[in-house]
This record gives sequence, structure tokens and C-alpha cells, in this order.
Amino acid sequence: MARAAMKTSGVSPVHALADAALTPFWLEDPARPDTEPALVGDEHCDLLVVGGGYSGLWTALLAKERDPQRDVVLIEGQEVGWAASGRNGGFCAASLTHGLGNGLARWPGELTKLEELGARNLDAIEDAVARHGIDCDFERTGEIDVATAPHQVAELHEMAQEAEQLGLTGYEFLDRDAVRAEVASPTFLAGLWDRTGVAMVHPAKLAWGLKRACRSLGVRIYEHTPGTRLSSRGAGVAVRTPYGRVFARHAALATNAFPSLVKRLRPFVAPVYDYALMTEPLTEQQLAAIGWKNRPGLSDSANHFHYFRITADHRILWGGYDIIYHYGGGVRAEYDHHPDTYRKLAEHFFTCFPQLEGIRFTHTWGGAIDTCSRFSAFFGTAHGGRTAYALGYTGLGVGATRFGAEVMLDLLSGERTERTELEMVRSKPLPFPPEPVRSLGIGITQWSMTRADENGGRRNLWLKAMDKVGLGFDS
Repeated sequence: MARAAMKTSGVSPVHALADAALTPFWLEDPARPDTEPALVGDEHCDLLVVGGGYSGLWTALLAKERDPQRDVVLIEGQEVGWAASGRNGGFCAASLTHGLGNGLARWPGELTKLEELGARNLDAIEDAVARHGIDCDFERTGEIDVATAPHQVAELHEMAQEAEQLGLTGYEFLDRDAVRAEVASPTFLAGLWDRTGVAMVHPAKLAWGLKRACRSLGVRIYEHTPGTRLSSRGAGVAVRTPYGRVFARHAALATNAFPSLVKRLRPFVAPVYDYALMTEPLTEQQLAAIGWKNRPGLSDSANHFHYFRITADHRILWGGYDIIYHYGGGVRAEYDHHPDTYRKLAEHFFTCFPQLEGIRFTHTWGGAIDTCSRFSAFFGTAHGGRTAYALGYTGLGVGATRFGAEVMLDLLSGERTERTELEMVRSKPLPFPPEPVRSLGIGITQWSMTRADENGGRRNLWLKAMDKVGLGFDS
């Protein structure tokens, strides 16, 4: 996508940010539930879930659905849905591999199975939303990857052919006229529409609905209760919290971008920050100017990509592009906003949609993503199989976390299932190196990705070397 700012009427796109609230749009919804009290004293349970985002909520819910008699406790350091689960773009994808291309590169022999499991997982999410009456604006509209540079057209066409050869249905290549007929932008040159593999959701409402479903099945939830230490305790495990402890037969760790209670896992995850803007609701005239009648989510195909979608009340969420890593990998409240990125995103928005000049942004926000070097989740156990973990979703966890929850429960039960037999589940990504090499490497990778975007997608020697050893960086 062209990066130059739109210049019309002498008004900078940055003026559209003037009145924007520095808060996630989704979390301001009046459907936000009351907060649960913090844990005080000791608790005992069969299964302790640490983390109240999608990963933890799905684990708790599925544990009760598998065995209604299982005693399940969930603890969350802030409020359920407060972190990535309430800040993301609301793209609920079937892909378990961070897209078809990444799956082909890493697990070509089992990609067909992974695609099948991912499709079943998305079907199961849709079923759970209906069964539990979760009002989260679930729309299975698919997603269009758009080309905004000539080399990306060829890449999308090749991906469509690969999907056809694998027998994967639902992918449709769109030429320039066809993609612009769906969503009108002068920057769009082609598109690849995954018609059935992605749903749009209100992300916070999904998290809150899962919370209500968990409570209805008897899960005990404690908010403002971070787990500070995990250790073996007899035949089980114990987790210390600020005002108490939880003793459990098993624990499932769903802390994602936050430091893992299993310290040996920390080098495998680099927390990176992603940012988004939300517009005011579009008028009928503005809607007519851009089309978007079928309401798919969209993302462009650059290394530094944008993702964008239209909401139930006709706003446009516009996010991505920058991937901000802070030295040492910290996750801090002061990192939640990045004005330089907001300015870039505003400029890029009006380059994509010049017909929307004059629209204002009402909200700007950011949040941490648990990126790993293979861009998709990894799994395992600790404490002799009494603790399970799933992390490293790299920005595609809205749907994949439910699959990760199934894997964690399989691992804790000791079952051999079609999930636990996957190479993807049995293998680990390469860890990121320690500082200062980590920051230096990420910086060189970011620079190289930018150069590739500017040079027809040609990857330099650094990126080729990273590809060869399987070490990557993305959001």
C-alpha cells in the first residue's frame, strides 16, 4: 500500500486523531460484566487455570463440558478479557498455523489435517456461541488478503493455486475489479478471499460471554488475582497469589504474552505491541462510497501489514503495520500507546480510503502479542505432566486458543489424540536469543522486512538466513 499521506483541502490526516480516546473501543461496551472479587485465603480444586483471556476461558469451559464434576478455578491478574482478548481486531480465524503460507512452510505433510482441525475448531466456536447465547456480533464473513503492490498479486495467485492443489475449498482469487467491487480502494490490485475460514466478532463480548458460560457451569473465577509463583506440591501443584494460594491436581497456564510461571518457557516468547484505530460510525453516504456490503475482514499482504474490518455499528477498525518490541521484553501499561504509530496508521488509512476524508477516529489503543519464532502456538507440560501450557499464538489467537485449550486438556489427561500426535504439537519453535542480541536481531529483521516491502518482496540475506533456520518475527 502506498505510504504517502493523503493531502487534500490542506488538512493533515493526523487531525482525525484529535479527539480520540486513549482506550480500547471494545472494552467501553455497556455489556461489560461486574468484576469478580480477588482470591483471599486458600483454594483447592481439580484444575487451576491461570489467565482469564480466551485461552484460559476456553480451557475452563471445555474442562467442565468434558467432565461436569471436575472442580475448576480460574484466576486472572486484572479482569477477564482485559488484555489481548479485549483489544484485538476481532478476526476469529480457522487457521491454526498463522495462515496457509506459514503452514505450508513448516508442516507441509500435515497441513491438510491442520486445516481440517482448524475448520472443525471454528465450527465448534460458532456452535458454542449459539449454544451459550453469547452475543458477540459473530459474522462468518471470511477474510480477503489484498495485494497493494504488483509482486503481491503473483503471491496471492500462487497461494490460491496451492490451496486448490491441496483440495482446500473456500478460497477465491479476485482480480483488481473484483476486489474493488467488494471494498472500494484505489490501492487494491487483487485479493484472495477465504470465504468460510474467518468470522468477525466483538472480541470483548466473546470473552465476557465465555466468562458467563464458565460461571454457569460452576467454574469459580477470581479477578485481580495474579499467579506469582508455581511449584509442585505433593501429587499436584500450588500457585501463590498476592492474598492466598491455590492447590490443584493440575494447572493450565494461559498467560500468553505475560511472563510464564514456568521460567524455562520465557525465551520462547517475545512480547510485541500492536496498535489500532477506530473510526466514528460511517454515514450512509460514506458506506456507499466504500461498498463492503459482504463485510469480510481484510488485511494487506506486506510484511508490515494492516488489518481492517467493519463493525456491527459501521465503524472501521484499522490496525497493524508497526510491530514494537521493547528492550527486555517487558509488558507495561505505558507501552499501550504509541503516538508515532497512530500518526502512521491515520495517514495509511486515508491513503487506502481517500473517499473518507473528514471522518474522525474515536479511539486509539494498543496491546501486547505473544509472538514466537514460528508464528503459531506451541504446547507442552511441566511438573511431571501436572501442568500444561499453550502460548505463542502471535496475533492469531481468537480462534486458535480454543484448539490450544483442547490440547492442554488432552496433555493433562495423558490421552493420545489426533491433536497430541501432530508434529506441530510435539515440536517447539526456536527460542529467541537473550538480550542484547534479541533486540539487535529483531531490529535487523524489522529493517529487512521494510526493505523487502519496498523492493518487490525480495528478501535479503538476513531474512533468507532466518527462513533457513526457522527463526522469524511477526505479529
